[in-house]
Amino acid sequence: MYAAIVFLPLLGFLIAGLFGRLIGARASELVTTSLLFVAAALSWVTFVNVAMGDAPATVSLLGEWFSSGALKAEWSLRIDSLTAVMLIVVTTVSALVHLYSIGYMEDDPSQSRFFSYLSLFTFAMLALVTADNLLQMFFGWEGVGLASYLLIGFWYQKPSANAAAIKAFVVNRVGDFGFLLGIFMVFLLTRSIGFDQIFAAAPGLANTRIHVFGADFDAMTITCLLLFMGAMGKSAQFLLHTWLPDAMEGPTPVSALIHAATMVTAGVFMVARLSPLFEQAPVALSFVIFIGATTAFFAATVGLVQNDIKRVIAYSTCSQLGYMFVALGVGGYSIGIFHLFTHAFFKALLFLGAGAVIVAMHHEQDMRRMGGLWRKIPFTFAMMTVGTLALTGFPLTSGYFSKDAIIDAAFASHRPMAFYGYLMTVIAAALTSFYSWRLVFLTFFGKAQWAADAHGAAGHGHGVDAHAAGHADDDHDAHGHGDHQLDPHEAPVVMLIPLAALAVGALFAGAYFRADFIGEGVAEFWKNALYFGANNHILAQMEEVPFIASIAPTVMMVLGFLVALYIYILAPGTAARLAEAMPALYRFLLNKWYFDELYDKIFVRPAFWLGRLFWKGGDGAIIDRLGPDGVAAWVVDVTGRVVKLQSGYIYHYAFAMLIGLAAITTWYLVGGLR
Repeated sequence: MYAAIVFLPLLGFLIAGLFGRLIGARASELVTTSLLFVAAALSWVTFVNVAMGDAPATVSLLGEWFSSGALKAEWSLRIDSLTAVMLIVVTTVSALVHLYSIGYMEDDPSQSRFFSYLSLFTFAMLALVTADNLLQMFFGWEGVGLASYLLIGFWYQKPSANAAAIKAFVVNRVGDFGFLLGIFMVFLLTRSIGFDQIFAAAPGLANTRIHVFGADFDAMTITCLLLFMGAMGKSAQFLLHTWLPDAMEGPTPVSALIHAATMVTAGVFMVARLSPLFEQAPVALSFVIFIGATTAFFAATVGLVQNDIKRVIAYSTCSQLGYMFVALGVGGYSIGIFHLFTHAFFKALLFLGAGAVIVAMHHEQDMRRMGGLWRKIPFTFAMMTVGTLALTGFPLTSGYFSKDAIIDAAFASHRPMAFYGYLMTVIAAALTSFYSWRLVFLTFFGKAQWAADAHGAAGHGHGVDAHAAGHADDDHDAHGHGDHQLDPHEAPVVMLIPLAALAVGALFAGAYFRADFIGEGVAEFWKNALYFGANNHILAQMEEVPFIASIAPTVMMVLGFLVALYIYILAPGTAARLAEAMPALYRFLLNKWYFDELYDKIFVRPAFWLGRLFWKGGDGAIIDRLGPDGVAAWVVDVTGRVVKLQSGYIYHYAFAMLIGLAAITTWYLVGGLR
């Protein structure tokens, strides 16, 4: 059963990828979607059997994968509670995204290729979460990187999609380089890459020193920082976050699958899986808190002013991932995974809901050209509202239980940077509420901008830089803005069913599973899949947080809602006036703290300059001119001149012979005199 969960998506990828043209688009959709639903059903069975019942299991598939000296690796499936949670997240969301894509991609000419890529991504993610050693995890890690490149750049006819795919691939390589070095360090310290052997050796590695660059450092701190560098890239954390918003160039189902529920959570999963190592590196955990808290705040500030509906949700994802890392940093590994679990439902719901809005608006993504849609698409409005309530942490929704638990844990923790994490996450809670309700108000309430003249509406900037204007979601943009004069409509039923299913999880998953993930049943549920050190009592400490501190997230959520209500409903036009009153701050946020421009100046331009120097100067001017190409050109030139001596006239040859004879005689006479 476990092998079927992992390899059924691979089978779907092979069928749709190799035989898609032969069997047709509809058959490709049905085959890949059916296989994913079977995998999802088996994953829920696994969750009940393992997390709710039996002890963990390890299933050997290929035996010894390879052996090189002390380095040995088997291809085995590690099935414990952490794996079971990730299995249902990955397969459930992927199955629903496959179903949703049947409607969303209906008019696309490359449906078979799209569904094969989706299934390939799902297989790679499943290989990652079921890994029993670091090398197997790295295989899945790189696999999801490859699949995300293919999916983000799916519409390769668009230069912006190609650029976004390359950017995601390159930025992730930066993080992956650190992850690879971290794996090397683990092997150096433990002489193994198998999790059981690594975890058994971890307690003995505390305070181990390593000599690097002429100085001694704590070995576990260096190792965990390198491993976390990989998590920063994959989970789009501060400094390595720039690829995530650009990845919205891919189709909306891709955004829901990769950038809401699965790929971006790989870094969170990796840190949780390696919790026995991180528990031995308190300095590294403090750094995890700092990066997570900074990301939560930074991404929330940028989300305040974005106008592309998908980019707002993308920055929300970035911010929520920061929350998860704050939880991991304070030692609340189960809390971080709990938020990963609930976040998958409501964020996938929001992305797929945004896709339904985009379809209703004939592939328009700029929220300034929407408005008044709640009467036209009431079901989509209801589902988006559910997702927004869960995201903002409205009481009794899934987000309320998991996000508030993170903030409580940050307050209760005595680890350095923990209070900084508490402050940033509380402030981010207010910002999250504001930009989430801003999205709802701009999209579903107010004046119906789509009913106005298309060209006239496009000409009004509403005080917002045209740089932030929405981009066409796909090459269906040929519909043009003229179609906006048509009435918006609900998406097909096949796209609405996944919304309803995800809404159930967004509303009830937190309350139903809270006791198992972070409550009184935590020990029985996790069964040592997550490691809590002897001094780690964060789950008990968070229950003793003062009432004022515990209700702060809810107060901030209400405050953010009220401010958004006033600005966008009660006093329309306030946003434009605020932007005009604080132009520097507005442009700073609109341009995402200028990270793209900064990286372009620091890294991209120098890299291109160096590349051109080696190309034009080194390769062209030196190697080609003096090397093989230069020698070949010189030979051709000399032979071209010599050929001219072959005139075909006898007297020319006789004259040449006389010159040669005279030269030899002269040389002989001069040489003879010496």
